[in-house]
Amino acid sequence: MTTKQNIMISDLSDSSHNTSTYSSAFLFKKPELKDGLSIHELVENCPPLDLNSSYCYMLCSSIWADTSVCSWQDNTLSGFVSALIRPDRPDTLFIWQVAVARSARGQKLASQMIKAILERDSCSSIRYIHTTISPDNNASWGTFRSLARELGSASRTHAFLDQELHFRNQHESEDLFEIGPLKHR
Repeated sequence: MTTKQNIMISDLSDSSHNTSTYSSAFLFKKPELKDGLSIHELVENCPPLDLNSSYCYMLCSSIWADTSVCSWQDNTLSGFVSALIRPDRPDTLFIWQVAVARSARGQKLASQMIKAILERDSCSSIRYIHTTISPDNNASWGTFRSLARELGSASRTHAFLDQELHFRNQHESEDLFEIGPLKHR
């Protein structure tokens, strides 16, 4: 049994505020354009994540802000999830990248951030979660399998991006992991 504290999940880019209960002292906010470089630095310090350009993280912090989240602890960026609603499947949230600072690991922060995104009005029609995971990324497999259990939803794995065919052996294969259908929230 875990002790729970109330914290404010604040989306400062609009006037709505939601309160949820989580088992940590993290503040969850929609990313803002000014967060892009901090996100880049966080991901850079989270191997084996693929590091993208700072420009890419600035796009995540603006264009995809409604479906992404920053986690702050003591005014320090402790986590980030970038996600988007799939244009071809408007009932599916695609989790692109999850980064958790070393100091915040072991507290189920990744799951908490994803749940914070799912609570937003912009995700009210989401019934499925998709992400891609390389076969040897045990931390991600554990996180998303645990998330499926926490959400009381089934999960499936499908072959997606092949190391030889798609990456020309420059990157390992990525499987598509699907959670859903999600129970009504």
